[in-house]
Amino acid sequence: MITTGGEISSILIDQVADWLKKVAISGEPLEVIIQGFCERIAASGVPVARIQLSFSMLHPLYDALSFTWHRGAGVEIEGHSKKNGLPPERFLQSPYFHIISNNLQHFRRRIEPTGPVEFPIFEELRAEGMTDYLAFTHSFGSERQGMIGSWTTDSPNGFSESALGALLRIQSNLAVAAKMAVLNKLADNMLTTYLGGDAGRRVLNGQVKRGDGDTIRAAVVMADMRGSTRLAETLGREGYIETLNQFFDAIAAPFNRNGGQILSFLGDGFLAVYPCERHRAPSEIACRAALSSSFTAVSRMAKLNEDRHSRGLDSIGYGIGLHVGNVMFGNVGLSDRLTFSAFGSAVNEAQRLQTLTKKYPHTTIASSEFADYCGGAWATIGREQLPGVSQKLTIMYPELSDAVGIADEGILEENYDRTSHAEQVMLLHREKTQRGALGEEAKKLQ
Repeated sequence: MITTGGEISSILIDQVADWLKKVAISGEPLEVIIQGFCERIAASGVPVARIQLSFSMLHPLYDALSFTWHRGAGVEIEGHSKKNGLPPERFLQSPYFHIISNNLQHFRRRIEPTGPVEFPIFEELRAEGMTDYLAFTHSFGSERQGMIGSWTTDSPNGFSESALGALLRIQSNLAVAAKMAVLNKLADNMLTTYLGGDAGRRVLNGQVKRGDGDTIRAAVVMADMRGSTRLAETLGREGYIETLNQFFDAIAAPFNRNGGQILSFLGDGFLAVYPCERHRAPSEIACRAALSSSFTAVSRMAKLNEDRHSRGLDSIGYGIGLHVGNVMFGNVGLSDRLTFSAFGSAVNEAQRLQTLTKKYPHTTIASSEFADYCGGAWATIGREQLPGVSQKLTIMYPELSDAVGIADEGILEENYDRTSHAEQVMLLHREKTQRGALGEEAKKLQ
């Protein structure tokens, strides 16, 4: 417990503010800023024992990011997935719900050692010895981005006027630094989600001109759904999109791990690469990783189709082509509309190998070059003249009995379906902002 009844040093608070400016300008990640800020504000003499901060994050996969700091224990970080639905009862009984519902900027309550509590969270804070609580909201100037949080102390006298002044003063500095970090995170999130990890980093690092890129060696994977046209016609838009996403969850996810990168989704198929050095040992590692992922994908597709059969649905067919070679990795397109992907003969040949799964009764077909790097049990199909390729390729398929090292044995991850406290805060804040905007438009029409 920290006790303080004196004035908080404005000089030390200024030092924290200066530090926030420096890390904002230098582009430090949000996690570093929050961790460093919490430790510094406590070290400056402000008697905070717990700090909770939540940020809305425009992201295709999750909606909010929360940080909870306890003195002496550091920061816990949690990302929260998207989910449509009603807020949980706990959230409806929270100070955050109260502060947003009533359009408040701040909300303070003393936490008494005995007696009834206004909100369930105060019962937990009281058990931790907390005595005073101050919640706040801070918009980032966008209906989809903002910060909400709370300061809590275990000082016997609660927050002094000096401590409250320091917190309110530093809050704006924190918001500026956090907003810059959130925007940086947003750019990284979007590029990583839409381009892939390595491609996204390359673009962020300046490979943004048409023609920018490299020639790399990689194991190449092409996969595609079978019968997609029929499914699209019979299922309708929503049903087909849901089926397509289930297909990708099953077959594509394994190729986005262990060195693999999905570069693009091409209609109902995708392209993935496993970059490697131009030597045999790295090529073996890349090809074996791609093969292991293909075994996992086959197992997961079997699980998906088993589930579909149990619901009276048809199986989803598919094909996987595996190859290895040099690929061009970079930007192509128009000067003002580019895509970042892999190109070249190795990619074209992988695509044609995948197409051969329609001709032969095998879901996975590889070139003999790929199989040679992998080792293990392979069966030769024969030699094929691929369109656009001058020489015939020996094509092979892997013996599934040799499918060792399957990472998840066909288990499909359940969708993350929990609506978090932080996410509900941001969803409510967004809905309230949108309602306010609609109200203003309605007034103009009256």
